[in-house]
Amino acid sequence: MSEATVEAKSDRLVEWRSEFPTVESTLYFVSHSLGAMPRGVEDGLRSYVQTWKTRGIRAWDEGWFALPTQIGDLVGGIFNAEPGTVSMHENVTSAQAVALSAVDFRPPRNRLVCTAEDFPSVLYLYEGLARRGAEIVRVPARSGRRIEEADVVAAIDERTAVVAVSHVLFRSAQLLDLAPIARRAREAGALTLIDAYQAVGTVPVDVRALGVDLLSGGSIKWLCGGPGAGYLYVSPRVRERLEPALTGWMAHERPFDFDSGPMRRDGRARRFWTGTPAIPAFVAARSGYEIVARIGADAIRDKSLRQTGRMIALADDFGLRVTSPREPSRRGGTVVLDVPNAEAACTALLASDVLLDHRPGVGLRLAPHFYTRDDEVDLVMARVREAVQRAGA
Repeated sequence: MSEATVEAKSDRLVEWRSEFPTVESTLYFVSHSLGAMPRGVEDGLRSYVQTWKTRGIRAWDEGWFALPTQIGDLVGGIFNAEPGTVSMHENVTSAQAVALSAVDFRPPRNRLVCTAEDFPSVLYLYEGLARRGAEIVRVPARSGRRIEEADVVAAIDERTAVVAVSHVLFRSAQLLDLAPIARRAREAGALTLIDAYQAVGTVPVDVRALGVDLLSGGSIKWLCGGPGAGYLYVSPRVRERLEPALTGWMAHERPFDFDSGPMRRDGRARRFWTGTPAIPAFVAARSGYEIVARIGADAIRDKSLRQTGRMIALADDFGLRVTSPREPSRRGGTVVLDVPNAEAACTALLASDVLLDHRPGVGLRLAPHFYTRDDEVDLVMARVREAVQRAGA
């Protein structure tokens, strides 16, 4: 019996490889940045084009108008969101902008607490809120870019309007324990806004168990849904009191009445829509969402921890410095290697069909996913060692 056959019997998740053509022609370790494309995307987009061509404006009544809600419920099921609580957006920045436009940042409750290790796109968004009177409190990282939950908790007080933090930090793959942060925010009367982009699809997330108010994410990474499809979860506890200033005709309870106002908002997820939805992007996202939902976050997490643990052990054997957390409970789905000449090594690896990425000041980032074979873990680490050695020669 071949090693591949043995693995297939012990790791049922590799059966999904056939749905991802790219992983057969590359060493695909970049799902933390761009998940592999499911083959179902081609059929979905072909159907979209055919519908537009043959049905024209009738497509809205025949499926397009309902699609964003259906897709929102599909992705929401992955993180245990209640039906009708997830709206679809272009990306995380636009999703968070809609949510934050509903917050009144008048003193004394005008603070937004975030961390220095959150993704730059949302940090830029938060900076812009200063024009509306917000005071941005960035919790600094400790040694090794580590964020301590206690530091975030200590920054929250009765002046805090929103606590906006990442579940998994993009540079280090540190997994934050959101429970004490969400608890302290509730005690202080502040909203929680979680960027779960680097979590959903590889780390189990349960918005109801966590008790968070808002959660945003997107499709490009672990969900294998491609660009142009972000999402926003809004808890039913806070939905009715949030009235976004950044809004549009599709957020109206009856948009096709073309009512000039005043605004009458939809009572569910569409309350947070803006203008005409990006139907082709949502069509493209469906296949990845469906596959992740069928596999289940727990099974993906178990495999991720096993394979990232193997990568860390090999890095130690090869003398490659690991900066992502070693503790399984503190690590997302990515292994980060702080190696010399990381950018040059990354460029060489990409040219030889080893797909990973590089981030300034951090090093190389590599991520297996549910479609990764165990032998590929060993092979990619050997290739990384060789590339680092050549880059330093």
